[in-house]
Amino acid sequence: MKEEPHAVDVHVGKTIRIQRLLRKVSQTELGDRVGVTFQQIQKYEKGSNRVSASMLVEIAGALNVDVRTFFDDLSTPETANDNPAPSEEFVISREGVLLNAAFFSIKNESLRKKILKLVQAIAHTEQMDGEAAE
Repeated sequence: MKEEPHAVDVHVGKTIRIQRLLRKVSQTELGDRVGVTFQQIQKYEKGSNRVSASMLVEIAGALNVDVRTFFDDLSTPETANDNPAPSEEFVISREGVLLNAAFFSIKNESLRKKILKLVQAIAHTEQMDGEAAE
């Protein structure tokens, strides 16, 4: 029976995916930049294959990020959550990363705050509608 990937490998892989999507780089393009196949990039991103220290430095260079980025927000083994909340899953999904990138590309801070309030109001309305239906 195959062991599950280590939580650190999964975290690093998810962070690689997020950084890659934020920079609009395909798995194939990242693989070409660091000398591996897109399938290998997929395995790194899923955490099923560990990323060596040297490869992590290569990936950081290819994505133009500090290598420490891959360890930001890393939980300790005691506090690691094997079952991320749906909101955490969304944040690392393709849609979540693209939405986040688009939101932060809006330069007008006042407009960003208004959009946030609008989304919160919509979410609150949907919650109220859901409670009324019960």
